[in-house]
Amino acid sequence: MASADSQPRFGQSVKGLLSDKVGSCGGDVIVLTRQVLKGSRSQELLGQAARNMVIQEDAILHSEDSTPLPSVFQSLRKMSIITTHLQYQQEAIQKNVEHSKNLQDQLRHLLK
Repeated sequence: MASADSQPRFGQSVKGLLSDKVGSCGGDVIVLTRQVLKGSRSQELLGQAARNMVIQEDAILHSEDSTPLPSVFQSLRKMSIITTHLQYQQEAIQKNVEHSKNLQDQLRHLLK
């Protein structure tokens, strides 16, 4: 008779654990979805920043055409612009790598 009483408790505890696990996975999926959406928004912002950088670079290059500077100074200015642009790209790449690592960790957690 004692084993008959323990069976419903065991079934209830399994159902409770399963319910908790499903709830946990659902929460993880929501968090992962938010991360993906945030990542796609950051891609839009990076694209917009790149377009703005090109516009500014063109404006600087055109202003240099009207200003009589020796070619060495023009080359240095262009190199400075290119360096700044590459730094922005490096920062964007680093952010995307960190973001992808977080997504990979979350996916691994979901697949366990």
